[in-house]
Amino acid sequence: MTELRKRGGGDPDAENISDKDTDGEDRFGLGGEGDRDSKPDTDTPEVQPSVDNTPKCLNKALAGMSSRWKNWWIRGILTLTMISGFFLIIYMGPLPLMLMVLAIQIKCFQEIITIGYRVYHSYELPWFRTLSWYFLLCVNYFFYGETVAENFGNLVQRDEPLQFLVRYHRFISFALYLSGFCMFVLSLVKKHYRLQFYMFAWTHVTLLIVVSQSHLVIQNLFEGLIWFIVPISTVICNDITAYICGFFFGRTPLIKLSPKKTWEGFIGGFFSTVMFGFIFAYLLAQYNYFVCPVEYSESNSFLIDCEPSDLFVLQDYTLPSVLQTVLRWKTVKIYPFQIHSIALSTFASLIGPFGGFFASGFKRAFKIKDFADTIPGHGGIMDRFDCQYLVATFVHVYLTSFIRGPNPSKVLQQLLVLQPEQQLSIFNTLKSHLTETGMIPPAIRGRKTVRQTERYGISTIKRTCRLRPSCCSFIPLQIRILRRLLIL
Repeated sequence: MTELRKRGGGDPDAENISDKDTDGEDRFGLGGEGDRDSKPDTDTPEVQPSVDNTPKCLNKALAGMSSRWKNWWIRGILTLTMISGFFLIIYMGPLPLMLMVLAIQIKCFQEIITIGYRVYHSYELPWFRTLSWYFLLCVNYFFYGETVAENFGNLVQRDEPLQFLVRYHRFISFALYLSGFCMFVLSLVKKHYRLQFYMFAWTHVTLLIVVSQSHLVIQNLFEGLIWFIVPISTVICNDITAYICGFFFGRTPLIKLSPKKTWEGFIGGFFSTVMFGFIFAYLLAQYNYFVCPVEYSESNSFLIDCEPSDLFVLQDYTLPSVLQTVLRWKTVKIYPFQIHSIALSTFASLIGPFGGFFASGFKRAFKIKDFADTIPGHGGIMDRFDCQYLVATFVHVYLTSFIRGPNPSKVLQQLLVLQPEQQLSIFNTLKSHLTETGMIPPAIRGRKTVRQTERYGISTIKRTCRLRPSCCSFIPLQIRILRRLLIL
């Protein structure tokens, strides 16, 4: 308790003020204005330092090295181990990747909440940890429920309980959150009013930073594994190359929040990351497994198979005259996605590190070195994913702003969930529209005529694409809907 009364500002009687007189507020650094201005950096309770949990075999093998090189080898070995595990999970498929994102999210949340709990542990706030985890459950229920409703239409359509949950999903989510809100109000104690509201805000900001952004990671994954793997890999590459360049060539400090960060590491990481992203994007763009959207099929499994979009088809690009003179090439054949990878890599290497600087400022505010000691040489899980969340948000915004078009599967899933009379109304409306535009002939009778109609409609759609190239991106959607309507 006395540790949190360092705001005394030289008042010898500050230690003798009773809990009843202070109402518990100056115990967590909420004294007068003069006190706040006098010692702005000494009123924060210190969290216990992290414990070194490096495996004994590593400590024994590196015993003769200086601490600098010992840390280098520990970080390097654990980094290679984590990268290997990451690619193993990618090989296992989309579901293990989603579970990995969920596990990382929960661990990051636990690390941040634990810091708050350890800082103010002496106050024994009622229900603080219980309500924090309850709100995490509510928010995850909301976001993952939205994901199920949007991407698992085939599953929802076959399961009546799921249909009920999806139909009233947002009401249920709100009711769950409202229950937690009421429990928080009922838990308020006179001595700790301001501290309890402070920790309430702490929990909600943590949910905003960790849970909402991990939901965006899942959304990126459904657009295609390449939109999940490339951004994460560029952040990893930037972390590694910036550390290496700073370790060997770093001389000029970059920012006061992170004294070990240098301009040499920052610049070296930028160029290395852009080159890596461009090459890595070329390698992944060759495989349907990485470029196709992730869909949940009627066979209760994830399906990753499609006709690659134009983003993942090699195209010729004319080089600028300066590069033509240097390289003696007039054109190059690359995937359009590689151009987008430059934007992703640039953000990951120039703006992404600010997520790390933000985390460094947070840790300095509470006088801790790392969020936890989960990974030897690296700190906690949040220490490794502080930049990932910021980049994931950028990728989602980039996708929705510049890339994402109509998704035939999602449109059909939404149609199939509708009532039969609603489906029939949409069928008649779309049929009339297709007839008026000449994509199908006026009459459809018999199986043979249906097949002729399908061929006629598809040829008309492609002919329209040749005349109006701007419509080409809608061809897969139009053909899929046409075939489904003809089946109906």
